[in-house]
Amino acid sequence: MKVVVVHATGGTDVLSHEDAEPPEPGDGEVLIRVRAASVNPVDWKVRSGLVDRSLPVVLGDDVAGTVELSRAQGFSAGDDVLGWALSGGYAVLATARAGEIAHKPDGVRFDHAAAIPMSGLTAWQALFDHGRLERGGTVLIAGAAGGIGHIAIQLARFAGAHVIGTGSSRNRDFVLGLGADEYVDYTREDVAAAARRADVLLDLVGGDTTRSLLQAVRPGAVLAGIAYPPPADWPATEQAARDAGARAEYVMTRARPDQLTRLAELVAAGDMRIELAAVLPLTAARQAHELSESGHTRGKIVLTP
Repeated sequence: MKVVVVHATGGTDVLSHEDAEPPEPGDGEVLIRVRAASVNPVDWKVRSGLVDRSLPVVLGDDVAGTVELSRAQGFSAGDDVLGWALSGGYAVLATARAGEIAHKPDGVRFDHAAAIPMSGLTAWQALFDHGRLERGGTVLIAGAAGGIGHIAIQLARFAGAHVIGTGSSRNRDFVLGLGADEYVDYTREDVAAAARRADVLLDLVGGDTTRSLLQAVRPGAVLAGIAYPPPADWPATEQAARDAGARAEYVMTRARPDQLTRLAELVAAGDMRIELAAVLPLTAARQAHELSESGHTRGKIVLTP
């Protein structure tokens, strides 16, 4: 079968499209024929050496496809699924643990399904598990037009929260169209003023944005950060939040099939849409990484074997 594998860290030229033996599922695992795999920032961070991972490695955490062989209860050959790939999703075939996948509802496209797992679970867990966002609360989402952000807007809106999105001027109409109540153009407007009104601040940008939000966080609020790997100064961020009477929560996304199922159901029902910045063949993995690494894509990037 064909895979995209990294043998040594570096630029996009280290992404090698080559032949490999199909992976073998173990007990409690399934073998999936991959119909789509999404690209996440962690992929190019592994490729470039910013995140350590044993090499060689087939990249890609998110997949959607059809079960070819099941050695796990609850899944049978022919089932359409979505979730986290164990052996790497940039491939024609991939293994997955039963506890890290869910059944794909009919009517949800494979490319949309592949875009859900990492971004959807991160958004859900940041807003509700860490941020404890409630109906009537206010959330500010920094980086609202990205893969996680555009899902977070819709989840927060569906939960009955007041949503403030931030980004550049070109994404204003897109973010408001997803259901955000307000939009703050960080190049022209005062993000801190809006942040002071928020119960939950979802930081999808990091760096200077984290420091700016931290200065604006009000007592009782939660600052949820998702940058991976965790920033070296995150303990200082937590302490500064405590000093302000707030909380800073680092979100380490966890596999939750129940949440994954609910996210897919929202898409199937038309209550949440998935924005795709690009759908590219597996052979275009280098282009996909260049787009992702630019930091300016709207929604998700998906590869199809």
